[in-house]
Amino acid sequence: MTLMTKTKSIVLPPLPYAEDALAPTMSARTMGLHYGKHHRGYVDKLNALIDGTRFAGTTLEEIIKATHRNAQQKAIFNNAAQAWNHMFFWNSLRPSGGEPSGMLAKAIDRDFGGYETFLKQFVDTGAQHFGSGWVWLVAGKDKLAIEATADAVTPMAEGKTCLLTIDVWEHAYYLDYQNRRPDFLKAVAENLLNWEFAAKNLAGAQH
Repeated sequence: MTLMTKTKSIVLPPLPYAEDALAPTMSARTMGLHYGKHHRGYVDKLNALIDGTRFAGTTLEEIIKATHRNAQQKAIFNNAAQAWNHMFFWNSLRPSGGEPSGMLAKAIDRDFGGYETFLKQFVDTGAQHFGSGWVWLVAGKDKLAIEATADAVTPMAEGKTCLLTIDVWEHAYYLDYQNRRPDFLKAVAENLLNWEFAAKNLAGAQH
């Protein structure tokens, strides 16, 4: 899903809700630090790195795909991917949460054996991931899958369709949960996932 249009520089988009809207699962203090410092930092660093290069004026998606697995452009990839991952993460959440419906619910039943089974696998995959990274729900050619990626790596760079993600870097949860990553993942998965966003991403992949 394209979350940015071409501009001279990459712009930090506004959050889709107020900083305190996800409390108590994610506090306003965490959101202020995560969005206002970490996400903004990736965008600012990326703009400094691409200024005057062939990447100036291109989209995040184009930058990520062009620099993926390029050791000489690792810094550009890391900051571009983290900027995109965070935009995707904010859109993967909403204050009211909810459960999947329609075609997406049927796909989850088919591929995971039910919604509760999916939630457990999703949380467990993120909790067991070593170090910093992300846990994703992605759509493959014929089925949905759960993936964990390290650091800035995003399945989008490999042409996969991302439906939802949760950030498992420590800055995503440490102020609220300290070292209890499983508690953070369970709370977010049960209370904040934006299944309408996931359904739109799935529908886009099928056209």
